[in-house]
Amino acid sequence: MIVRGLRGEPLRARELWAPLVLIGLGVRTLLGRGTASGANLAWTTAASALGLVLGAVRGRAIVAFERDGHLWQRYTGRTFLYVVSTFLAMAAYDPAAAVPGTAPDARPVRSALGVGFLGEAPAGGHRVLASGTPFAAERR
Repeated sequence: MIVRGLRGEPLRARELWAPLVLIGLGVRTLLGRGTASGANLAWTTAASALGLVLGAVRGRAIVAFERDGHLWQRYTGRTFLYVVSTFLAMAAYDPAAAVPGTAPDARPVRSALGVGFLGEAPAGGHRVLASGTPFAAERR
């Protein structure tokens, strides 16, 4: 994955839906386990805000370009630095959320990852859409 990210890979429109799927799974976990109390929702909302900000920072470090007539994306060294920073921030956030007794299911990892990826989209999306270059074709 790291080598592919540094080398570059085609950017497909379908990949833009992946964060929404991850967020949906996280919300389902939160609601399905009866952990949707006020305190749990407050911590989940704070984690989502943190994820959006960190995702936006990561998104600014991703390079989008045209190759073979369609969009490609490539990670930079800064992108990986931001990924490590994101994992460290979330690793610190999880124990902090446990102090007031927040339920473990109120801190779903899939949802946090999805929100982070969702935060990447606006940061670089305007450059991609302004280029007028089509997305890569879907894999079969």
